[in-house]
Amino acid sequence: MKINYKINKQKHKITFCPDNQGLKIKKKKNSYMLLSKDLKKNYPGQKILIIFDKKIDKKIVNYMVHDLKISFPQIHTLILNGSKINKNEKTFFKLIDILLKNDFTKKSVLISCGGGVIGDVCGLVSALYLRGLPHFHVPTTMTAIIDSCIGGKTAINYKRVINSIGTYYHSENVYISKNIVKLIPEREYVSGIPEIIKCGLIDKNMTLKMLENKTKFLNRDYDFVFKIIKSTLKTKIKFFKNDVYENNERLKLNFGHTFAHAIEMALEEGKNSDVIRHGEAVGLGILCEIYYANQKNGVYRLVEKILKSYNLPTNLNHFVKKNEFKIILKKIYKNIFLDKKKLKKFPRYICLDKIGNAKVVEMKNFSLIRKTLMSVLK
Repeated sequence: MKINYKINKQKHKITFCPDNQGLKIKKKKNSYMLLSKDLKKNYPGQKILIIFDKKIDKKIVNYMVHDLKISFPQIHTLILNGSKINKNEKTFFKLIDILLKNDFTKKSVLISCGGGVIGDVCGLVSALYLRGLPHFHVPTTMTAIIDSCIGGKTAINYKRVINSIGTYYHSENVYISKNIVKLIPEREYVSGIPEIIKCGLIDKNMTLKMLENKTKFLNRDYDFVFKIIKSTLKTKIKFFKNDVYENNERLKLNFGHTFAHAIEMALEEGKNSDVIRHGEAVGLGILCEIYYANQKNGVYRLVEKILKSYNLPTNLNHFVKKNEFKIILKKIYKNIFLDKKKLKKFPRYICLDKIGNAKVVEMKNFSLIRKTLMSVLK
């Protein structure tokens, strides 16, 4: 199955790979993976660089490389650590150097296979190398599958500011595999839920109701989970396809992210590994933005209930020691004012009046920001 959409008259696709595209390597003369078939049809004989996140299952790496080599002998591979600390200029230029060293042209292909960090960095490299080369993406975390794999946002973090250097560049095709969904580690899998909640809140789709069926979701029931994925991706397309550059409607997809990014930066400052998953931070950010607008109303309690049912954090007690809370909350408060949505003095957030009715609003009440952090996170 495919989801097709157009951005500036250019066609883009999301391809759902069936179960028979298994990870068991078979001895065949011709490639049979959908990605290989598409590349063979549209970019025959071209050089390929494929970037893998080192955290993904080695079965995926072996399967993809084996299959691509059947039709593309000039394939280069690189394993990268997809932690947020590596979403920086060093990783960016490392990939650029590989492309230059191996004489990649504008018709060569870059494939990313990983989560949001790998997708964002590879997308930026694809956008800027020789002013653009084809990019294909295979998301391998739930957050990437239901959110960052489409929309064209590419970026690296610089000077402690998240996504401070980036542009918009859309992958030609995104491949969502049932087998990859099965292999996602449990914490990574569940961490995608807050992005599903976000889309259910701003678009009033059926995903919030579907998440009540915890058993089917956690058992990774194929039909059930892929209905949620398709619904969430269609919501995202609805909000960005006519507003790629975030002038209005697309900004609503940032629901929860003003606080979430501030939380991520505060917890991970000076750390060498990820402390909190992006999706976990988004869940906390959604609670914060609901509280700032309407205190602990019915929507707040609904979101809190869903998060708790999947053992996702609803405060920072799991991440912060009691004697460190004061310092961390101060850092989070300061980081809120670094948010890239800010146009003038005040940071902006997504105010949800009711489910299905969101708007972009400035946060002018600084004391309420502090109260929100204390009431929700501590």
